[in-house]
Amino acid sequence: MFQTASRKPPLSRRSLLAALGGTAALGALAGCGVPAAYVAPGDRAAADDSARDKKLTWANWPLYIDTDDDDPGRRPTLEGFEKRSGISVDYVEEINDNDEFFGKVGPALMSHRSTGRDLVVISDWMCARYVRLGWVQEMDRAHQPNVARHLDPLLRTPAFDKGRRFTVPWQSGITGIAYNRRALGREIRAVSDLWAEDLKGRVTLLSGLDESFALLMQGNGVDITRWTADDFHRVCDQVERQVRRGQIRRFTGNDYTKDLVSGDVLACQAYSGDVIQLQADNPDIRFVVPEEGAELWSDSLMIPDRARHKANAERLIDYYYAPEVAARLAAWVNYVCPVPAAREILAAAKDEETAALADHPLIFPDSGMRRRLAVARDITSTERPELTRRWNGIVGF
Repeated sequence: MFQTASRKPPLSRRSLLAALGGTAALGALAGCGVPAAYVAPGDRAAADDSARDKKLTWANWPLYIDTDDDDPGRRPTLEGFEKRSGISVDYVEEINDNDEFFGKVGPALMSHRSTGRDLVVISDWMCARYVRLGWVQEMDRAHQPNVARHLDPLLRTPAFDKGRRFTVPWQSGITGIAYNRRALGREIRAVSDLWAEDLKGRVTLLSGLDESFALLMQGNGVDITRWTADDFHRVCDQVERQVRRGQIRRFTGNDYTKDLVSGDVLACQAYSGDVIQLQADNPDIRFVVPEEGAELWSDSLMIPDRARHKANAERLIDYYYAPEVAARLAAWVNYVCPVPAAREILAAAKDEETAALADHPLIFPDSGMRRRLAVARDITSTERPELTRRWNGIVGF
């Protein structure tokens, strides 16, 4: 049976993201003296040692897997995989920023060398770069029946990886609006509500381009699965006006949570996983998917080029898509679960607090909320320089 869900990590994984500019990764690679390079399909695979070498190395973010309440060094679901499969996993919590990690492994990948990692977890907007550069291997779904059966339909066809051939969501989340209902004295229902006079100087937006733009576009009624440069610049014009009139207190990384808790800010762009944790201490903090919609994002699992334990990595990915395993993970990390079938498993838990998570809309969005969620088209490499310059000029990078 599940461990109680009452234990909350002090910070969510996403709260560790740094607000780096979109060109940071290219700068890091340039510092190595090596230009970005596409890898053709025939150069991606290495001899797979999985059959004789029962191990793999997995790089993930801190605080992004279940741990034992009494012994934080133990990871119950991962131990379950090792026991069931006979495969040992070197689990390394080394990813603290998408761009930083891109710069760390990029030189090896562009040089057709192994990164020393068989599995990595990266945010989907960055996954798009790896896929376009040919830096990840296509997965064999014949080895992944749970993924084929249980992956949430909303997450199956991102623009950068149709059919999820190269990536599989680890956890998902929603970028929406958080606000203090008691302090504000009213509800927030739409993005445009952020520009109301009673919120002047008490609003924050996310500073990262990839984290912020989609929700703001949705406030204009844009279909973010097919947004255009004109849609983007229209949002920038609007944000510039709000900056000039003093509506926006500041642009933040994930430290927006501190402003919201302290009361310096009454409403902000926010991530659903963070708000679940904040609500444990302050039920007056609300999270809203605006009437116009909100962005559904994912951090996804990928197998890098030249990985020496590809089949082992595919087996581990599929293990986490078994509903009972996905439920255990969801009960601990509290993000949007990419396995809807896990909901029934949680609902049957004997622990009442754990069972209640089955009805939490920020872990298992109901049908009404799901209709308002969309996965944004990612920013292409051609678009990125212009869009980054425009956004960073507003934010002040």
